[in-house]
Amino acid sequence: MRKLDDTWVNPKASAVKRLVDLWWSRWAVLVVLPASLAVAWCAIPFPQYPLPDDGDDGTAPSKPGQAPGGGAGRKVPGHGAARVQVNFWFFLFVYYSFYSLTALIWITKVFNLYSLNWWPKSLGFPVTVSAIAVLSLAAPIPVYLIPETRFLTVHNTAWITWTFVIMAMPVAIAFLILMTNERHLGLRHSLSETQRIFTSSWWAGEPENTISRRDPRRARAALSGDSFDAAIDASSRVGFVDGGGARAGNYQRRPSIAARLQRRWLPASFVRFVWFCLALSIGLLAYVIGEAYAEIYLRTLPHNNLETIVYVYGWITTVHLLDGLTGWILGGNEGERVGSYPLSFTFKLYFMLTYQTYVRALYARLRSPSQFILLQVLSSSGLIIVTPILMSAPVHWFLSVIGVNGQSYGAYQKMCVRNVFIRFVAENASMLAFLGSVVVLHFGANKDVYPYFAFDGAGSGGDNGFDFGLTFYASSITWACELAASFIVAGLIRYIFDVSVVTEGKLDFAVWPELLPTSVAVVLHVLQNMLFSIIRLQFR
Repeated sequence: MRKLDDTWVNPKASAVKRLVDLWWSRWAVLVVLPASLAVAWCAIPFPQYPLPDDGDDGTAPSKPGQAPGGGAGRKVPGHGAARVQVNFWFFLFVYYSFYSLTALIWITKVFNLYSLNWWPKSLGFPVTVSAIAVLSLAAPIPVYLIPETRFLTVHNTAWITWTFVIMAMPVAIAFLILMTNERHLGLRHSLSETQRIFTSSWWAGEPENTISRRDPRRARAALSGDSFDAAIDASSRVGFVDGGGARAGNYQRRPSIAARLQRRWLPASFVRFVWFCLALSIGLLAYVIGEAYAEIYLRTLPHNNLETIVYVYGWITTVHLLDGLTGWILGGNEGERVGSYPLSFTFKLYFMLTYQTYVRALYARLRSPSQFILLQVLSSSGLIIVTPILMSAPVHWFLSVIGVNGQSYGAYQKMCVRNVFIRFVAENASMLAFLGSVVVLHFGANKDVYPYFAFDGAGSGGDNGFDFGLTFYASSITWACELAASFIVAGLIRYIFDVSVVTEGKLDFAVWPELLPTSVAVVLHVLQNMLFSIIRLQFR
C-alpha cells in the first residue's frame, strides 16, 4: 500500500526512480498500462438490442452486423452507423463514468504539477471531486428522460462537450477561490505598524492608504483617497495632495490610468494562473479540431494517396501550431508566463498523443499497402533526418536571432531530446492501443457498437478495400518501422551530440516524480478520446 502511495498518490523520487530505471518497467508503466486500460474499457460488453423498424415499409428490424434499415444496397457511412441499440444506464454508469473519472484525474494531476489545489479547503478533495463526479452522471439523466431532448444523447459531440464542462469545473472553482480571496488585488489587507516599518510610506510619514510615488520629486506626494471613489464627480477631484493632506494644486483633471490602476495591479501569481487556464483551453481546443478533421475525412471516403497525405500533414501542421503556442505560454524557465518545465512536458505529451491517435484511427481507412508505405516513409525519414538538424547549433542560432528561442544551446538541446523521448512514448502507446482495440472490437462483443472496426460494411474488401487483415498487419509492420527509426535517431543523437535520449527521459521523472502519474493519466485520457469518438450510440 505504501509503495502504491509513493508511486501514484504522493510520488516520491526514490520510488519513481526505481520504476523508470529499468526499460521493461518503464515501458510497462508508460505504454502498456494506459493502453491496456483503454482497450479493456472499450471491450466491456454492452447490453445490445436490435434497432427498431426504420419506417412503415414492412422491412424487418436491423440485425447486428447490418446497417440500419437492413437494405442490402444501403451504403454504410465511412464513420460508421449505429447497428444496435444499447442500454443507456449501462453506458452512463459503467462506460461514461470511467471516461469522466479519467478526465477529472488528469485535470487534478495537472493542477498538482502547477502546485495549486483547485478544491475549496473547507470541503476537501474527496467531497469536491465526488460532487463533480455525481453531477457528471446526474445531469444527462433528465436529457435522456425528456423525449424532446433525447436526440442529444446519441451525438458523441454532446457527450464530449459535457465532459469538457466537467473538466472545466476545477478550473472555474480555482478561479473563484482566487477571486474570493482577492488574489487578483495587489494589496488585500492593511499592514500592521511593524510591517509598515519596512515600507517607504512609514519613513516618509505617509498614511497607510497612500501609494508612494516612484518619481523622486514627488517622494512626499500621493493620490488622495477619494481619487479611486467612483461616486465622486471627476471634476471635484484634485490631482495630488501633500503628506499632511492639504491640497497642493488646483488643477482639475482625472488621475492618469497608471495611477488609477495602482490600487488594482495584478500579481504575478494571478497572471500566471490566467496563462495556465489559457494553455488548458488550447489543449481542449485541439481535441475539438481533431474531431472536426476526422469527421470531414471519414465523410468524404474514399481518398487517393495525395488526399490522404494532405489530410495527415494538414492535421500534423495544426497540432504543431497549437503545441507551439501552448509551449510558448508554458515556457520552460522561471518567469516565462507560466514557467513550468513539468507542465511543458505534460502538454507536449498531450499534443503528441492527440496527433498520433488520430493518425492511428486513419489506418483503419487506408485502402492499400502503398498508402501505408508512403505515410511511413515520410514519417520515419522526417524523424531521422530532421531531428538532428533541429538540434544543431546553426538552427539554435537562427531561432535565437529571429527571437523564437531564448534558451542557451544546452537548454535547447535538452528540450529537443525531451521531445524525442515523448514522441517514443506517444508512438508506442497509441499503436499498442490501436492494435489492441482493432482486435477486441472486431472479434469481440462490441463489434456492432463500434462499426468503425467491423470492416464488413459496404465496400469492405470490395471497391473501397477496407480490410481487417490489411489494417492489422500493415499497422504492425508500421510499428516495427517506427521502432527501428526510434533506435536510429536515438543512436544518431548519442553519436553526434553525446546525449542519451533515454537517460534524459529518466532524469525528468526522477527530478519531478509527479510527472509519472500525470503522464499515465494523460496517455489514458487521450486514448479514451480516440475510442469515444468512434462509438455509435443509439439508446433503447
